[in-house]
Amino acid sequence: MIFKTKRANACRFKKSVEKIKQRKLKSALIATLVLPAIFATGCTGSSKNIEVNNAVKTDTAQSPVSTNKQEKFVVYQVFTRLFGNKNTNNQPWGTQQQNGVGKFSDFDHTALQSIKALGTTHIWYTGVPHHALVADYKAYGISDDDPDVVKGRAGSPYAVKDYYNVNPDLADNVENRLQEFKDLIKRTHENGMKVVIDIVPNHVARAYQSDYTQHGVSHFGENDDTSTSYKRHNNFYYVVDDTGSERTAKAFKVPQQTHENAPLGGEVHPLSDGKFAEFPAKWTGNGSRAAQPDANDWYETVKINYGVKPDGSDDFPALPSSLASKNANNHYQHWLKIESQDEALPFENKRIPNSWVKFKQITQFWLAQGVDGFRYDMAEMVPVAFWSYLNSNIKHTNPEAFLLAEVYNPALYRDYILLGKMDYLYDKVDMYDTLKAIIQGQKSTAAIAEKQALVSDISSNMLHFLENHDEQRIASADFADDAFAALPAMVVSTTISSAPTLIYFGQEVGEKAAEKAGFGSPTRTSIFDYIGVPAHQRYMSNGKFDGGQSTEKELELRRYYTKLLNLSHSASALTGEYSELDSFNRANKVAGYDEQTFAFSRYNAEQQLIIVSNFSQQHSKTFTLQLPYSLISKWNINAKNIALVDLLNEPIKSFNDQELTLTINSDKATVALTLAPNESKVLMLNHH
Repeated sequence: MIFKTKRANACRFKKSVEKIKQRKLKSALIATLVLPAIFATGCTGSSKNIEVNNAVKTDTAQSPVSTNKQEKFVVYQVFTRLFGNKNTNNQPWGTQQQNGVGKFSDFDHTALQSIKALGTTHIWYTGVPHHALVADYKAYGISDDDPDVVKGRAGSPYAVKDYYNVNPDLADNVENRLQEFKDLIKRTHENGMKVVIDIVPNHVARAYQSDYTQHGVSHFGENDDTSTSYKRHNNFYYVVDDTGSERTAKAFKVPQQTHENAPLGGEVHPLSDGKFAEFPAKWTGNGSRAAQPDANDWYETVKINYGVKPDGSDDFPALPSSLASKNANNHYQHWLKIESQDEALPFENKRIPNSWVKFKQITQFWLAQGVDGFRYDMAEMVPVAFWSYLNSNIKHTNPEAFLLAEVYNPALYRDYILLGKMDYLYDKVDMYDTLKAIIQGQKSTAAIAEKQALVSDISSNMLHFLENHDEQRIASADFADDAFAALPAMVVSTTISSAPTLIYFGQEVGEKAAEKAGFGSPTRTSIFDYIGVPAHQRYMSNGKFDGGQSTEKELELRRYYTKLLNLSHSASALTGEYSELDSFNRANKVAGYDEQTFAFSRYNAEQQLIIVSNFSQQHSKTFTLQLPYSLISKWNINAKNIALVDLLNEPIKSFNDQELTLTINSDKATVALTLAPNESKVLMLNHH
């Protein structure tokens, strides 16, 4: 989904919690933290029993990368259906026959080694689970999707239609599509990387339908009591007025259509008639209770019920706040005890909501296929207690599973990490937004240290990025218009903490996303339509992945990313301590150190680094950087002068043609520097 729409809607559901402000974590669940504004009244009820099968066997190649928090990870996000597409027609609203589509098979060993060369440890394959799309696969037993409830032609990957299979567009042989993805998992592992896919617990496609059959598994809505707006074990909420003596239900109506939001851009299609049969109407994915949602709502999806009553109260067991200091196994034992007690109860009296169980089964299914982790879409719209339940079950199966969540409310970060057992959250609202504003000349670099201080206790959990599928491309006209303008921000983002770094395919070659694909606008590579990604296609060079068609500037950019991201693995100090130098230099009014420069140190017992960046796109900066003696004293340095080695660039000399040197005095240390526009230095103290 387009991020601005997501963010605007998500803001309706956020509510700060006083005990978080007091830094006292509690078992606050998202129903009371995030969703109270969207609920009304409800009741309890019954459904059919479901058995849970926890047995998981992995039949793919063993994962090669250890999820040890002391290693600094690099996540490479690929939009799977776009990555291998070589077609350059780029016709707005084009079909896959007109514009082409990438396949799992495009990720051959050559492609994967190209990704690995960047320093990648994990590939996030976006758009793998079968989602709603406008294409005819009836010959394979797949029902058509109605364009009236599909965004774009290729469809949003966040409107999942079947969690037990994969997008048929991505397969060479549709009947063999799941095996083709398992083969890709194996190839990824053989090339030394782990596999992450999306899970979207907050919502599913309006026409969710799965043909997966296994004992104990039923599908969303299959056993719902649709005569009422809410029951604990219903998977959906329904637009039913059950407050009076008689219950009244309303049928779903598609959003009011205009020229701007017409399905398929107004193209005549036999299924596009302004109607979609759904009775009673279900609540829409962003929480709208209207039978006819707005065009800006997530109308192609329906919201999942996690046991949060329409009045906002919880209908599931409370998560003890004491578990905030416990590991995933303690959380697992907590929920296992409740599930064991539930076994003796009739289904309608079981305390674990059925939707929780369904997502546990789904994630266990994918772990069994060899997937190594999950990226959770809009995680803050789902109760924290559910995440404790789900993630502890995942960690019980695979203790090294990589769990990344999209959360945009800083007041909730610690709940999702400590109570929800997330490994990593997006550092979007603080670090990304700040760096973007600095690149655009709207903020001082002093804001970086301020934002980093806000997450000092959880910095290793806050994943950094400058691009992903929701955000504008750096090189787009509305962001920086020049990929090189973001290099200082990329250095800071990558090196300021031990958390993972994420890059989006094409970022490393300066993709602009200038094409009008169909649904949505340029500046973001379309996630809704079939389209090419020109800068990436040039580097792909018809499958050779050698940059044979790239410009010299694109190759220069990729070389920079490759060196920086690989440095993030090899420099042990980047998993050590952090000390910001910015405020010390501002307080001492260092000449030449200004609102476009930023400096900090990363260090451990083996290595000490000084990292300095010039965010100016036009002007060089010359200044004598100062380091407080309180920092130098931690480094146990006896010499008065220490040579510095730049790990990021070729060996750099100062103006007098001498090596850069850190000079240590009784009250501080200094180093004279000149930084070119957009230049950064990663300076290592050379004790030899």
